[in-house]
Amino acid sequence: MTATEYKSYMTDKIGPLPFCAGCGHTTLIHALDKALVKLQPDPKNVVIVTDIGCIGLSDRYFTTNAFHGLHGRSITYACGLKLAKPELTVIALMGDGAAGIGGTHFLNVARRNIGITLLIGNNFNYGMTGGQHSVTTPSGGITSTTPWGNPEGPMDLCGTAAAAGGAWVYRTTSFDKDLPDIIAQAIEQPGYAFVDVWELCTAYYMPRNKLRKQELFELMESYGFKTGLVADKPRLEYSDNYRQAYEAGKGVLKPRILIEPKFDNKVDHQTGIIIAGSAGQKIKSAATLFAEGGIFAGLKAAQKDDYPITVQTGHSVAEIILSPERIDYTGIESPEYFVLISEDGLKRTRAKIASLPETCILYADNDIELPETKAQIRRIPFKDLAKEAGKLSLSTAAIALMLADSELYPIEAFETAISTFQSPKIAEINIKAVSAGVKATSESTTAG
Repeated sequence: MTATEYKSYMTDKIGPLPFCAGCGHTTLIHALDKALVKLQPDPKNVVIVTDIGCIGLSDRYFTTNAFHGLHGRSITYACGLKLAKPELTVIALMGDGAAGIGGTHFLNVARRNIGITLLIGNNFNYGMTGGQHSVTTPSGGITSTTPWGNPEGPMDLCGTAAAAGGAWVYRTTSFDKDLPDIIAQAIEQPGYAFVDVWELCTAYYMPRNKLRKQELFELMESYGFKTGLVADKPRLEYSDNYRQAYEAGKGVLKPRILIEPKFDNKVDHQTGIIIAGSAGQKIKSAATLFAEGGIFAGLKAAQKDDYPITVQTGHSVAEIILSPERIDYTGIESPEYFVLISEDGLKRTRAKIASLPETCILYADNDIELPETKAQIRRIPFKDLAKEAGKLSLSTAAIALMLADSELYPIEAFETAISTFQSPKIAEINIKAVSAGVKATSESTTAG
């Protein structure tokens, strides 16, 4: 127990709870307060999380921390808070409408066993927005959107949570006298705990369906649902599980490599370079090494990649920016250098090549038929270069050729990036590819 004994975790400074007379939410919220009084947590370590819906009006009435967000998203906010600060007691409040809107979150918090407490005020309709049907509206239920009776079957929230892996799942009603004790028990669970509280919506569902306390229990019985504990399968809470796995795996983690500039460069303005080729030619990884080489040369670097959903077929395009100053805009409107290795790259970038300015140098394979362009064209025997450098190292050789020709930064910086970030065996192959690319610089021809 804390040094201070808390007799309530609610405030009356903003008036009484805003719910309709007889609404089950009132009972649920007061039961939550009684549960907290029983447990006596420090209010500073408690967070009440809500979203849109009648029950979403509740958080401001508590003296704890509060978070209010978008409809159907209270579970996500609650999980984020719990993962960031595991020591917090995090309680999420939702209606059945929000549970439907945030259905994937409802499933995944149970599957992951993140240690939040979820309380759902289940009154079978959207009470705040006019009494529309929800995922828990009983079959035949009359609502504003099902005036002839709901044709759908209701979702069994407890059954769904249990099937998804919920460690502790409980079904109850707002009429149960031990509701505060049930909620307290849920809060005390080390992992995920869910309480489905069946209630009456006195504004819409109750009058439209002649539903009273007795009919509520009869409805529950008609679906074969029972109050009480639905699931009690304790397992390691997600945060604890994750941290244990992290601690166990720290010994195999590679240390983070920080790049310390050690070379000069000749880049005096933000410079764009585009490498376009085929999937499988290691365009992306070679471009990353090129960007890292730029950082070794004291430059700022940015990279954007483009490849199709198939990954292993089609084009692969990398856009790299090198700059002596901070890069605030990462788009390349007009590249200074363009390396075109294959037909796949041409198919993807044909329009861009056609609009290249006179200031751009285009390195293109001898056999590629280019669209009309103002760019300065350097014809390169990339197929021959591939035979010498290796198919998987062609992009490295092509970048080395462009780098040696442009002198943006020293070849040694590129080689340093390769030897730093690749395994010795792969680095050895790519260093040879760099030499092949530099050698091929003298063999390039300028198109007239």
